[in-house]
Amino acid sequence: MSDVAAPDYLRSSLGDFLDAVASREPAPGGGAAAAVAVALAAGLCAMAGRFAEGRVDDAGDLVARAEGLRARVAPLAGEDADAYGRVLAALRLPREPDRAGRAEAVRAALSDAADIPLSVAGIAAEVAEIGADLAERGNANLRGDAVSAAALASAGCQAAAALVALNLGDSGDTGDDRAARARRLVARAAAAADRALRVVA
Repeated sequence: MSDVAAPDYLRSSLGDFLDAVASREPAPGGGAAAAVAVALAAGLCAMAGRFAEGRVDDAGDLVARAEGLRARVAPLAGEDADAYGRVLAALRLPREPDRAGRAEAVRAALSDAADIPLSVAGIAAEVAEIGADLAERGNANLRGDAVSAAALASAGCQAAAALVALNLGDSGDTGDDRAARARRLVARAAAAADRALRVVA
């Protein structure tokens, strides 16, 4: 398996990260982009929450939640790229003489890779709900930022859930409910984004 870790995207400039996404390399890809999108959404929630202090009783709690979620999701960009590197390493294994062993290595790597976007989706749903709450109750001057946070988090959730489904594929494991959990998170995030968008409709 690959021992080469992905670069620390949190220490990269925005321009460097965007260039890396656009490059002819498989990572950072959709999972890393989804994680960064959700981290940006959480940052917008934290900003909107800070401007709601003195207006919303639980603004401090909303800021703390948003910052905690941002701290959790941002490193998942690099973790997703690392996980995909392990998938590629498994795919590079020779088909012969152990065809079954290679297939199991690929399946296991893809299964492990599904966990990271599932975590992104879970965080995204929470962020979208905070954004909707702040859009409805926060400082009107920051309403656009709160709405943007909810919409961005919902999009990140949808992207991450799609990656969960793609990584799991047709595993045949009827006990694996991760794709179903991801779909429920998408619905939750979308409901929150709809709430936020109704504020400006």
